[in-house]
Amino acid sequence: MINTQAAALHTRLARLAVREFLAGGRPSARLMAEVSPDGDLWRPRQACFVSIKRFGDLRGCIGTIRPVQENLGLEIMANAVSAAVRDPRFEPMRPEELAEVVFSVDVLGRPEEVADLSEFDPSVWGVVVVKGRRQGVLLPALEGVDTVERQLAIAAQKAGIDDLRDIRVQRFSVTRHREERP
Repeated sequence: MINTQAAALHTRLARLAVREFLAGGRPSARLMAEVSPDGDLWRPRQACFVSIKRFGDLRGCIGTIRPVQENLGLEIMANAVSAAVRDPRFEPMRPEELAEVVFSVDVLGRPEEVADLSEFDPSVWGVVVVKGRRQGVLLPALEGVDTVERQLAIAAQKAGIDDLRDIRVQRFSVTRHREERP
């Protein structure tokens, strides 16, 4: 079950960080204090992905498999800005688009090795496919991705891995926070 209060904190921070960046500012810890005065987002050090959708279509998605920032709040802000303006699949977001988009923040659990694909369910687990220096990531519970094979193939394709022999597979849990928009 989604904790709506937590979802509101995570997605509000993502939205405010992008708004501030698009207005020419630099998102800072001040935003975290504004959104989470009790410090909930200051404590944990966790990886996350921020997805942005516009009219139901993906507009940007960037994240980290392992934490890069010193806390979850900073991780959310960095990934939100990157999803808005640095996702190579899309043109950078313009300020006027902000009213038309919906944010989602997926907080990741620590990746763990998968010894047997029977331990895997694409509706529950995200996947990391590794071969050599290449690695591809795919979040769980994505529309149209309902088999392990499909999830592995998409993650491998994202990494430029053509041959699935001798790959390493990791799975990770996700706590998804979706923005409630009218």
